[in-house]
Amino acid sequence: MLRRRASTACSMDRELQITASHLLAALAAGGVIGLERSFHGRPAGFRTHSLVCLASSLLMLVTTSQASWMPGIAPEAIRTDPTRMAQGIMTGIGFLGAGVIFKEGLSVRGLTTAASIWITAAIGILVGVGLYVPAAIATALTLITLSAFRWVEAWLPSHFYAHYLVRFERAQALSETAVRALLTEHRFSVANVSHRLSDDGRLVEYRMVIRTRSPESVSGLSDAMRELPAVHSFRISPTGD
Repeated sequence: MLRRRASTACSMDRELQITASHLLAALAAGGVIGLERSFHGRPAGFRTHSLVCLASSLLMLVTTSQASWMPGIAPEAIRTDPTRMAQGIMTGIGFLGAGVIFKEGLSVRGLTTAASIWITAAIGILVGVGLYVPAAIATALTLITLSAFRWVEAWLPSHFYAHYLVRFERAQALSETAVRALLTEHRFSVANVSHRLSDDGRLVEYRMVIRTRSPESVSGLSDAMRELPAVHSFRISPTGD
């Protein structure tokens, strides 16, 4: 009897150590990734990523430890398929990731944060099944992608896109050709031009997507638009993540 109690206590201590190591490792991995997101002012930051990784690890522990919480069932009668739990976790994370994607004016933001939540859940799954080395490597690669790749992305040549809207007084409105020429002068190319006349017939409006290889050209275009007396109003809305 005493041997059985000692064996049970030893088993519980070992299970507690394993559970604590899994959960603490998941909390640390999620927290490190979340710190990077919080540092850059993202809506889902330190606490969100920590909880996502912790929850993923906890759910995988539940799946892989079925024998311990169903002691009355013969071991051969338990059919464990951790991949089904992993699929359910990743499906649920999709809803959370969609919640951090939002539209700001004409730009869509939060895509990178949604991706970081998704990879954090995957890391939590790895920790939950005890794959610490892949989880550590994935955490390091995620941090490299979120921080170092930001500098690489800024260094690489790329196109800058923006939504451009300009309104003119109807009697002084520039033609589309003149507007295109002005944009070309400031090193912009034009796509998807739309025309609109205001309800009261006073204003002519142009909407378009503009592109340039020089983001600093935006300030020059803005200065030129302010100097045109025919311009009633304008807006340049950069697109971005």
